[in-house]
Amino acid sequence: MTTNNYQASSQSEESNSAAGEHTKNIDAGQRETGARPAPEPVIAIRDLKKTYLLGETRVRALRGVTLEVYPGEFVAVMGPSGSGKSTLMNLIGCLDRPTSGEYWLTGKAVSAMSADKLADIRNRRIGFVFQGFNLLPRATALKNVVLPLLYAGYSREEQIHRARKTLELVGLGARTHHMPAQLSGGQQQRVAIARALVNDPSLLLADEPTGNLDSRTSLEIMAVLQALNQRGLTIVLVTHDANIAAYARRQVVFRDGRIVQDEPIPSAARRLAQADFDTLTPPRDTLERSSS
Repeated sequence: MTTNNYQASSQSEESNSAAGEHTKNIDAGQRETGARPAPEPVIAIRDLKKTYLLGETRVRALRGVTLEVYPGEFVAVMGPSGSGKSTLMNLIGCLDRPTSGEYWLTGKAVSAMSADKLADIRNRRIGFVFQGFNLLPRATALKNVVLPLLYAGYSREEQIHRARKTLELVGLGARTHHMPAQLSGGQQQRVAIARALVNDPSLLLADEPTGNLDSRTSLEIMAVLQALNQRGLTIVLVTHDANIAAYARRQVVFRDGRIVQDEPIPSAARRLAQADFDTLTPPRDTLERSSS
């Protein structure tokens, strides 16, 4: 597996300044002088709360969460089952509404939007990748990726062009006419990632994207996500696996509906999925000698 297809415009992990340390670390003096104004956050939530009613029981899933995610960040959201991380993902993805609090997505207040406007935001500004690939089994990779474009007003020719380019971006340019059953688990998840990217979203939300994959294929998917992040894509990934979270640039930990830890991963401590993948794959000449 190689990530050259989608790493061409990124020579090193550190070259993308947009994906650097959290913007709150920008020097205060630079802010005051206007020499380097802080970018607008992709995600800005303030005192977000979510309470569910289960019979007569009130379940406080989120208890006043405040969080900002800036352009180019790769954030891993972690926590045990019931900690609130999935609830946060649903709210950020405009799949649910908060009980109280405020949420801005790319500067737009979405917490009070109508259902129709939320649907439009989901389709145009947010890409989703789930644990299950959610591909149409009787549609080719190309047709699966075209799906979000059917409601975006593009011509048929533009739909096909964008879908092909996005499949090439994730290394599947030669698999456009394959059915899901003809693809490996890792390839199916890459089709799902391409589908999430085809509308050029401001944000990619990945909910346990490696949950159904073995460790080797998980590294393949994390290498894809890291390469896309190096190109400037903002990613929020929900995972319970600390090994997977180690490939992000920042970790946010939930417990009992609150953030209990939020810190960047130092550059020296970041793991590179492609390098880890390569250590699991013996060189071709070694394979040939072992089979002779």
